[in-house]
Amino acid sequence: MAAGGGTDTDANGFSCLLAGHRVAAGLTQEELAAAAGVSLRALGDMERGRTRGPQRRTVRALAEALGLDGVQAEALDRAAQSGRPRGVRPGSAPAGGRARPLRSAAHEAAARTDVPRAAAPAVPAAGTGQSALALPRDIADFTAREDALALLARLAEDERPAHPRVVLVSGQPGLGKTSFALHAAHVLAPRFPDGQLSLDLGGMSSQPLPARDALGQVLRALGVADAAVPAGTEERAGLYRALVRERRLVLVLDNAADEGQVRPLLPGSGPAVTIVTSRNVLPGLESVHRLSLDVLSPAEAAGLLARIAGRERIEAAPDATAELARLCGYLPLALRIAGQRLVARPQQPVAHLVRQLTAEENRLDLLETGDLAVRPAFELSYRRLPAESQLVLRRCALTAGQDFTAEIAAAYAGLSAARTELVLEQLVDAGLMQAATPDRYRLHDLVRLYAGERLTADETGQELAEARTRAGRWILGRAAEYGLRFDPDHATDAAGTGGGAPPHLTEAAAWLEYEHPEWLAALHQAQLAGRYREVVDTAEAMHWFSDRLLSWGIWAEVFQLSADAARATGDQRVEAVHVNYLAWTYITCLHRYQRGIELATEGLELALAVGDREQQGWALTYLASGLRHLQRHREATDAFQRAADAFAELASRSAMIGRLVTLRGAANCLRESGRAEEAVDSRRRALAGALELVERWSSPLMHLLAAMTAHELGLDRAALRRWPAAEKAYRQALVHFEAVGRPDSMTKTLTELGTALIEQGRAEEARELLTEALTDLSAEGPRAAGARH
Repeated sequence: MAAGGGTDTDANGFSCLLAGHRVAAGLTQEELAAAAGVSLRALGDMERGRTRGPQRRTVRALAEALGLDGVQAEALDRAAQSGRPRGVRPGSAPAGGRARPLRSAAHEAAARTDVPRAAAPAVPAAGTGQSALALPRDIADFTAREDALALLARLAEDERPAHPRVVLVSGQPGLGKTSFALHAAHVLAPRFPDGQLSLDLGGMSSQPLPARDALGQVLRALGVADAAVPAGTEERAGLYRALVRERRLVLVLDNAADEGQVRPLLPGSGPAVTIVTSRNVLPGLESVHRLSLDVLSPAEAAGLLARIAGRERIEAAPDATAELARLCGYLPLALRIAGQRLVARPQQPVAHLVRQLTAEENRLDLLETGDLAVRPAFELSYRRLPAESQLVLRRCALTAGQDFTAEIAAAYAGLSAARTELVLEQLVDAGLMQAATPDRYRLHDLVRLYAGERLTADETGQELAEARTRAGRWILGRAAEYGLRFDPDHATDAAGTGGGAPPHLTEAAAWLEYEHPEWLAALHQAQLAGRYREVVDTAEAMHWFSDRLLSWGIWAEVFQLSADAARATGDQRVEAVHVNYLAWTYITCLHRYQRGIELATEGLELALAVGDREQQGWALTYLASGLRHLQRHREATDAFQRAADAFAELASRSAMIGRLVTLRGAANCLRESGRAEEAVDSRRRALAGALELVERWSSPLMHLLAAMTAHELGLDRAALRRWPAAEKAYRQALVHFEAVGRPDSMTKTLTELGTALIEQGRAEEARELLTEALTDLSAEGPRAAGARH
């Protein structure tokens, strides 16, 4: 106790309140001293707590200069009064002591000039439990986040930073933002001896903690008496900034709702570090260091499970552990729940929990143990969304791909693409959506499951059916539109003059490749709904595009659907077309030649039944290709000839392509049966025909045919060991591949060219060529692959 009964804390309460009012009023000490008629030194002593209780007239002068209202002035006077001597008559002795002469506050301050500043009120250090705002205990099994912790450590190194250090930790529910912030505060504690505080702002509750109340809690934790806590938010914020200006402390503001809640709680200067966590990215918060947490890596996820459930148990089941982590979406909250379930069931193998979680309909139910649960974490964020944002989030669960564009989401939501993009960005800010690329979005696997649950709970079956039908028709319409750009009977634009496919084809190919999960799912939906004509039309539009992507495993699925749909329409000619497409798939893409021969025979019978010569030609072509791959060259040659006869009767562009394909196929039979010289002569005629098609219709398809024919000419010459001539043919093929847009089948030509160079003693040139080609092709993302025929 101080002499006269006032405490150091009482005096400090007045000094803090006075400094806070001055800062809030925007006055310097010099300006306030002049306005109140007190000396600058006296004012400085008051703010530093060296003056225990200034006289009432001094307080009134200060209140008037600060422009305080009656309530604020009275609170300031009460704070000053608590520090004035009381219970001792002037000149009398306190109980048990000698009488002291009465001295003014100025004398008292002068007598204490050896004290640099009043002692700061005690702020709880980590783990002391001295305040409701003391840090909770650290998590012993905290795992990963090394880079983020290193960033905070670097920020904490500067003892006199030029600007206050504020770190915003954001991300979707379940990432462990709170655990990270508290762990970081414990790690930083030795560098911040003035204390560590943690305050839950209740951002996800129905009534988040107002900034005024939050400031009141923090001020009391910093030692400000209740009577000295200002009434207004701005005054409290000013006092708070004054208090922390010279203190090395860590403040964790957990679960922030928005920028307005956080700003008053941020220091204006000084060495303090503030760590803010929020599910929202708080884009309006200025001058902060942003840490966006992501899910753990597979190795980190396994490490967390090992620390929770026991390293020996986890390491004994590496495959099951990897699958468990994947089913948890590598989300820390889900992983912790899974780990705790294992702890509670020591006899249960990891694989048992994996089997349980595999059922998507039960996964969120299983990811709950004690007071830990994934679903409520998502629920809190979902309930705070506007109705339109809730709708878009739910409908995104209908998308089929791992990521999607605003256009695709708009088709399901029934909104414009522009409006949907805006809502998606808002969902990203809210931590419920991820930005996969600048123009594509992604739902975390567990968020997708939750959105699907809300879809079932919040919408009727009719609404869902209408959404799927509307989106499916739009998606299939777009797929058909883009697919037809590769159809020789629809294509009108020339190939790109600067090398590569023309822009309209590049755009179409990119959309069809990236969005194939969407249009394939829409194709299945249309089939199930009995919209057979849509299925047939989409597959028909797609079949020339399929030339570019032989390596895809989807074409059997696409053309099986279209063949079934065609059969359901009862139109045998259409059925013949799509059975032929399916035969091509089995022979060219799947290399299942016997099944391809069976389908080609079926297609031939259908085409004969309706008298369609073009489809007879294609059925015979695919039949011959299958026979050739089975080394039945004589039968294959005969079938190629019959196909050529059928195409010769027709004048369509498709028939002209068919004649070229049969000529190439017959030449392949010659080379593979040991008649390479004859194959070269036949191939030259085929290449001349291909170049003529390029001259007439300079489309990517024609360039692709020319490229494949030149490639095969190289193979013919290589069989004769004419390496310079083979090199020339391969390089000619590469020119045409470039015009197509560098499909994956180009890699075969590059490989053969490398062989030709090595055979000519140019191994180093071959190595450089193949290395460069591999680098270029690997960097171009989803690729086209090969030629149909």
